[in-house]
This record gives sequence, C-alpha cells and structure tokens, in this order.
Amino acid sequence: MSRENETSPVTPSPGLREEPETPVLPRSPGAVPAARDRRNWYRAWLSPQVLAMFLLGFSAGIPILLIFSTLSVWLREAGIDRAAVTFFSWAALGYSFKFLWAPLIDKMPLPLLTRLLGRRRSWLLVAQLSVMAAITWMACTDPVLGEKNMIMMALAAVLLGFSSATQDIVIDAYRIECVGASMQALLASSYVAGYRIGMLVAGAGSLYLATLFGTTRELYRFEAWQMTYLVMAGVMSVGVITTLCIGEPERNVGALRHHYSLQHYLRLVILFLLVAASFGGSFFFSAPLVASVKEILGQQAEIHLELVGFLVETCRLFLALGVAALIARVAVLLGVVDQGMVSESYIAPVRDFFSRYGVKAAILLLTLVGFYRVSDIVLGVVANVFYIDMGFSKNVIASVTKTFGLGMTLLGGFLGGMLTVRFGVYAILFTGALLAAGTNLLFMLLARSGADLTLLTVVIGADSLCAGLASTAFIAFLSSLTNISFTAVQYALFSSLMTLFPKLIGGYSGTAAASWGYESFFLMTALMGLPVLLLVWLARGVINQRTDGVA
Repeated sequence: MSRENETSPVTPSPGLREEPETPVLPRSPGAVPAARDRRNWYRAWLSPQVLAMFLLGFSAGIPILLIFSTLSVWLREAGIDRAAVTFFSWAALGYSFKFLWAPLIDKMPLPLLTRLLGRRRSWLLVAQLSVMAAITWMACTDPVLGEKNMIMMALAAVLLGFSSATQDIVIDAYRIECVGASMQALLASSYVAGYRIGMLVAGAGSLYLATLFGTTRELYRFEAWQMTYLVMAGVMSVGVITTLCIGEPERNVGALRHHYSLQHYLRLVILFLLVAASFGGSFFFSAPLVASVKEILGQQAEIHLELVGFLVETCRLFLALGVAALIARVAVLLGVVDQGMVSESYIAPVRDFFSRYGVKAAILLLTLVGFYRVSDIVLGVVANVFYIDMGFSKNVIASVTKTFGLGMTLLGGFLGGMLTVRFGVYAILFTGALLAAGTNLLFMLLARSGADLTLLTVVIGADSLCAGLASTAFIAFLSSLTNISFTAVQYALFSSLMTLFPKLIGGYSGTAAASWGYESFFLMTALMGLPVLLLVWLARGVINQRTDGVA
C-alpha cells in the first residue's frame, strides 16, 4: 500500500471505506491541487456531513460551560461559598473517564429506538434529551434555599456532565464512521468551529441573558438564572433536530442483530456502576490519607511542596483506578457479568490497537496522545487569573480573549482543515505543536509589558489561531488511530487520555506561577512542548515505516 494519505496510517480495518461518498479531495501532499480538485474542495465544504458535524459540534459545546464558568457565576451571585462552588467542577469528571461506559454505548441497543434510528442516532438522541433534562433540572433548582437544593443542583450537574460526555462519545464515533479517511480533517475543522460557537453561546451568551433578565451580584434574582438555563435547554434542540435529520452511517444500517440478551446488557450496566462507585469511593475517601502523606513528606527538607503534591495526587488517582480494576475482576470471576462480553467490550479494543501497531509503536502513540496538549492546557488554567493580575478589566478580557479569540480559533480550525488535507496530518501536527509552544513565549512579553491592550490582542490572536489549527490536526490524528470496529471505545480512550495528564499537571500550575513568577512559568510551559515535537517526529517515522512495510 502506498503512502499517499497520511491520515490512514495502516491498512484499513475491516469495514472501513477508503473513499467517502462526498467529493474526493486532493490526497497527494506533494502536488498542487488542479482546478477539478479545487472544485471538489469547495463542494466538500458544502457537503451535508460537514454541515451536520458543525451543528453537532455546536450541540456538544453547549453543556460544558453550564457546569463550569456559567454555573460558578450563578452560585457566587447567590452567595454560595467559594469552596462549594469549586466543588461543582467534579461534576465534569465524566469527560475524563467516559471510556468506562463507552463500551455500553457501543454495544447495547436501545429498545425500539435502535430499530427506528440506528445504533448511533438512537444513543445520540437519548444523550441530547438527557442533557436538556439536566439543564432544565438545574433551572428549576434555587441553590439559596438550603442544603437539600444544593444537593439537587449537584446531582443535576453530575447528570449534565455524564449526559454531555455520552453525547461526545456518540458524536466522535459518528464523525469517524460517516465518511472516509480523506474527509476527517474537514469534519474535524467543522466540529471544532461548531463546538467553539456553542461554548460562546453557553458562556458569554448565557451571562448576557442573565443580566438582561435582571440579575446582578448586588441583586440576585433566581428567576433570571432560571430563564437563562431554560433558554440554554431550548438551544440544545439544534442538536436534536440535526440527529433526526441526518442518516445513520452506512456500516450501521441494518446492523441490528445483537447476540447478547437484555439480561447480559443489564449485567454489564451493573458492572459499570460497581466500577464507577469503587473508583469514586476510593478516590474521595482517600482524601484524609493523602492530606496526611502530603504533610509528612512536605516537612522533609529539600522536598518541593508542589512536586510532592503532584506525585501524591498521581498515586491517588492510580490507586483509585487499581481498586476499580480489582472490583471489576472480582465481579467477572463471580459471574456478575459474562466474561466473554467483558472481553469483547473492554479488552478487545485495547488488544486490537496494540496488535495493529505493535507494543512499542502503540506506547509511543499513546504517549503522544497523552501529552500533545500539555503546553496549552497547563497555561490555560492560570490564563484568566494572569489577565486580571496584569490589570485588564473583565470587559477587555471578555472582548479580546472570548470574542476576538473565538474568531481566530475558527480561522485556525479552517486553516488546519485545509492544510491537513494538503500536507498530511503529521506535518500539521508537528507545526501545531511547535506554534503552541512558541506562542507561550509571547505571554512572557505580555508579563513584562503589563496591561498593553495591543500586545494582548496580538498574543490572544496568535495563541487562538495556533490552537484552532493544532486542534483540527489532532482530532484528525486521533480519528486515524481508531479501528472502525471499535470506534466509540477507542476514540473515548484516546480523548480521555488526551486531557488526563495535562489536567493533573495543570492542577498545580497556579502554585507554580505564584512560586516562580509568570515569566518563568510561561517559559516552563513552552519548554514542556519541546518533547512533544520529538514524539510527533518519532510517531511519523514509525507510521511511515509500517506503511512502507505493507506497500
């Protein structure tokens, strides 16, 4: 097989269509597109799949800020303690651990709906309706009316995080399955654009609506926030209508025979609940022990407190994962769930990935997935605090970082889609990683200059443009790694791994910035991006060697 398309790293998996139904794009990275190719390019951007992915991306971008920043503003206006407000961020843990229930989404049919809509669209519709229900539940809960209402708000937020992560699982699988490899970059670009606009609507848009409806920090009105969240629930109907209008991917049409009974699927659900409960319980109940260990180690001479905290919290996470794995193993041995079904749902996708690439190459690729975004995620955790410390007003921050930044991100995503198709995934992946590290150095200049609006605009523009470009290439890269037979599970694993380690490190970025100063911190984040360049170069070499070997 020749290496004419870098987005398809190995021989196609069974059932993967090499050519999409939509117009074929120029696939040779060395040739200038001819007039016919350019016409195909324009037709491809107007294809139904690209439009559908934009609308589904919009639907996926709505929920996340309703858990994070927007909800935080609501709770603070209501006079809720800051510690309780930050506790709500745990509601979004589903985004990092969605691989645990992705096999359920991939395997379990829904009564009646699967036959009417197909495997992907049925789950997508249920997830979107569940998102709307969770937002409505939050809208009907006033957090100032006592602890019971706070608990109800927390449960609604957890449901929203779980439902939103489920929607992401299905959309990712649908995107990979609905077109061939040569269209993945365009769909990734369209998805990123829709997702960012959805976040803008749920973030700045919801805050604008809440103010319009009459709530302020000085005069809190629950009815204003209620109307705001109900409007956001209504906005989710964009995704529902899109789901009902699009078609099921061809490989799923008619694939309605399931060789497991309903009882088997229910047992798999029970296994998932056991694993989730054991992980959550071990993680939360280990907090006192972890605090004691930090205190003891922190008292030792020559030991850096931030490093101690990071190492202890990492061990805590892996301990919780180990407990969950042990509980799963015991449940399988006791016959709670069919062993063959567990192997097919959880083990087969992992085994397939390692067998396709080999152990060394697979570990290299997973390392790249886990650390590709480390530079921008670690910086992003302290970005808003940095802007305020520099003396920029909230209006300036909103106008430049949100509105202008969004426009540059969309432009970057558009360029990323075009350049990925033109030059290949790995070339743009390398370029995106290099630019992401380089733009972090611009923040050092901003830290030196202070509240310079012109420089802030330049820095945000460059950073957002590069982030959009890199994100599009990275999504296309992740899509290229999946086997069409295990789309939902493998992509959920990749996307969970993508943010896990950067978030672990990012949790201590505020402490690091306070200890070292902003200039040194930004330099550190830029240097963190350099190993990623080596990983991209090594991964490209491994993939090229494999494709040469099967040519």
